[in-house]
Amino acid sequence: MKPAHIAIAVAAVIAMLVSVFILEKTRSGLEISPLEVGSTPVTRYQLPGATGPAVVVAHGFAGSRQIMQAYSLNLARAGYRVLAFDFEGHGSNPRPMSGDVSSIDGTTALLIAETRRVIDAARALPGDQAVSLLGHSMATDVLVRAALAEREGGQPVAALVAISMFSEAVSATVPERLLIISGQWESRLRQAALDAVRLVDADGEEGELVTSGSAARLALVAPWVEHVGVLFSPTAVRAAIDWLDETYGRESNNEIAPMGPWILLLLAGIVAMSYPLAARLPERASTSGLSTRRFLMAILLPAIAAPVIVAPFYSNFLPVLVADYLMIHLAVYGILQVWLSGQIREIVKPVAWRAVALLAFWGIAVFGLALDRYAASFWPNGERVVLIVLLALGTVPFMLADSVVTGSGRAALWRRVAARVALLASLIAGALIDPENLTFVLIVLPVFVLFFFVHGLMGRWVARRSGAVAAGLGLGLCLAWALGVSFPLFAGG
Repeated sequence: MKPAHIAIAVAAVIAMLVSVFILEKTRSGLEISPLEVGSTPVTRYQLPGATGPAVVVAHGFAGSRQIMQAYSLNLARAGYRVLAFDFEGHGSNPRPMSGDVSSIDGTTALLIAETRRVIDAARALPGDQAVSLLGHSMATDVLVRAALAEREGGQPVAALVAISMFSEAVSATVPERLLIISGQWESRLRQAALDAVRLVDADGEEGELVTSGSAARLALVAPWVEHVGVLFSPTAVRAAIDWLDETYGRESNNEIAPMGPWILLLLAGIVAMSYPLAARLPERASTSGLSTRRFLMAILLPAIAAPVIVAPFYSNFLPVLVADYLMIHLAVYGILQVWLSGQIREIVKPVAWRAVALLAFWGIAVFGLALDRYAASFWPNGERVVLIVLLALGTVPFMLADSVVTGSGRAALWRRVAARVALLASLIAGALIDPENLTFVLIVLPVFVLFFFVHGLMGRWVARRSGAVAAGLGLGLCLAWALGVSFPLFAGG
């Protein structure tokens, strides 16, 4: 092994060990146990023997309990008993979302009912019977409405922390104690938070506590973060704990553990380690480069043709929002791209299965284990395993084609960027052709962007060593997995 490879491997191992050590410290000393409320999977976080108030923690759309851990763990260390759960259709919840997603009486009503069952479970725990709510994005509207229902039922929640909030259910009087936290770069949601404050006091500003009778509102901004970063902001976590402490007349002086940077360091170490590992693979001849004319034809024509062919005839048949469309779109896109590139012979060459196994194992098992423990649900339940297999029918042809047109990872940067931009533009075009059924395609675009940055980099190193086919197969399996665990299960009706 070359000295550079050894140095990278040593640095990657150190990064992984240090980050795991620090991340595990945030969990040490806590009781973290599973709990089921009906079919809803719940995780309980608390200090041993804790009897403080309960906090129900809920995630946003396409999220899970794991992505809320910065709040759950720090609240538990502050003496609160935390119940974090996966909404229907999300994470490990086996029950799909259902109902009309556009109606308050449809999907939202079902999520409210599920939330209230978890609130009941929190009240049934031994200790303080007071319950507060904390949620992100989609969950904020559900929690506001659940709080209203609890109040009407004679058991009001003590306080609510709404992160990246949007809800039309907020009024001048309810929820009574409401803290709204937005990321600095969430301009639209910051305005929504300010509007909620000004329902109580027309002259209210960000950072200013306003009150009227029993109503208290505060809109805070977490610096230098956006819609996801706000979930790992120590400033936001500290504000949430302070709000609840003030509600209950408590005082928590525990230090806030900044999990976000250490999660990024861990994931970066895993990605970096794949470089020296790829260097150990047997070397094979790379795919010959395409002329500029053929390359442009191979990325532009499929980008135009796939949405035109697929979108007008789309009909949902899989129990996940737009997963079936993605499967067909990617399959058509990939097949057209291989044909137009004139590289069909490259696809039928002998496969370096050792390289496929390394990329799939490292990208799914190793990267996924870290992600699932510290940041996002990545291990599928039974329903999602079937979905991953079906998605692979589209993702494998697409990634094979992508690996070929980018010259086994050796193409110029502008070509690699252009190939990925063409795909994103093609998916956007499909959503524009049929916005009623395919708008959710736009929500999955960040998954593709992150995938290209992370798994795409690992795949490039494998491709340069073992060829386009090995990288395409490995990345196709990784992409099917990433999509299959990311999007909510949904059953219409």
